[in-house]
Amino acid sequence: MTQVRIVTDSTSDIPQEIRERLGIEMVPLQVLFGSESFLDSVTLKSEQFYDKLIAFNGLPTTSQPSPAEFITVYERLLDETPEASILSIHLSSQFSGTYQSAMLGSTMLEREADISVFDSRTASCGIGMLVVKAAEMAQSGSSKEEILREIERMRSETELYFLVETLEYLQKGGRIGKASALIGSILNIKPILSIDSSGVIVPVDKVRGTKKAILRIIELLKGKFPADVPVSVHFAWTSQRGSALELYEAVNANFNVASTSTTTLGPVIGTHVGPGTVAVFMQKI
Repeated sequence: MTQVRIVTDSTSDIPQEIRERLGIEMVPLQVLFGSESFLDSVTLKSEQFYDKLIAFNGLPTTSQPSPAEFITVYERLLDETPEASILSIHLSSQFSGTYQSAMLGSTMLEREADISVFDSRTASCGIGMLVVKAAEMAQSGSSKEEILREIERMRSETELYFLVETLEYLQKGGRIGKASALIGSILNIKPILSIDSSGVIVPVDKVRGTKKAILRIIELLKGKFPADVPVSVHFAWTSQRGSALELYEAVNANFNVASTSTTTLGPVIGTHVGPGTVAVFMQKI
């Protein structure tokens, strides 16, 4: 059976030890603080990033990998396992050109290769759980087609809600107007956001105060998942774990949680949502 090699990018926020254990290749995006350039999760880790973000006078920018960077990875994998198929799973094409770079890289190889590039239509843990599942299936001997069917199912059945601590970073990044950010800060408005089926960030609700926002997220999840149905839950946060712990406890108190994982949102995603963000990803098992 043809071996399947799995490639992703740094916005999947998969810890290095898991990537190494499952043989997942990661292509990093870049984060730029003025003239300083860093490789996401390689030369700039999450714990360093949030300190720099708070101290930086402005908003860092991010940059996708080039097609040449993907070609380098694809060529190396094919040198190691010439008969392998490659499945490359990436950040929503609505957020970044990373998916397009991977696609272009796959078409520019100077050899025949079986490469599929998959648009996760999500971010962070949403990508990570697809990638980890794909890598586990690949290690178990599943074909690329079997893996694709499974991660397509997972993508369609996963619910995501996230809560930002401040609207400042969304405003700086051009996601909302300055007046909305100012009013939100004064009134302690907490927007609840999600990512729709096409991979676009969408507003779900606006609630005053973090505690009420968490209760609202639980209410929204209850509308999708009956209390007796086993679910897999993934939590992600930035620099502050207080709200994340509250959300974690609320989810575990209200749902039949069969498995759970936690991770820190990496520098690229953190650039756009800011410190204090917390997210929950839930799917049926």
